[in-house]
Amino acid sequence: MEGRVGVKIDEDEGSHADLRHHAADEKRHETAYTKIVEKLFELDPDTAVVAFAYMMRKNIVMPAHLMFDDRDDGLFDQFSAVAQRLGVYSAGDYADIIEFLVGRWRVASLVGLSDEGKKAQDFVCKLAPRYERLEERARRMDKQRPAVRFSWIFDREV
Repeated sequence: MEGRVGVKIDEDEGSHADLRHHAADEKRHETAYTKIVEKLFELDPDTAVVAFAYMMRKNIVMPAHLMFDDRDDGLFDQFSAVAQRLGVYSAGDYADIIEFLVGRWRVASLVGLSDEGKKAQDFVCKLAPRYERLEERARRMDKQRPAVRFSWIFDREV
């Protein structure tokens, strides 16, 4: 079977079961967090939107940013650039997630907010378009980036 980026995927049923299990776990996490924050927006929209903006200003760091192979200090940055270039996970995906959450929690239609809440609302509502512009810029830069070798795939260029 060939994957989305043209890499052979082992058709071992155990691998498929592991991937299905992992995907189901991720979906459960998404559902739980989305519903919890949705309830927070119902109970205290002002504090919720301020907290949402705070989180987004601090940037969400992926656990993989700590990856290290004993050779490359910039491993995560290179890994991220390759993932962006291959379309595995990009700034466009991030924009889609933000747009989904802003819509799901009806952030744009919140009323009765404090001044701080209004500023947070404005900031959060403008994030998805900002990430879409980052995606466009990254796509232009992808053409200039050289291939990278990763130790865990036998120094194969990607």
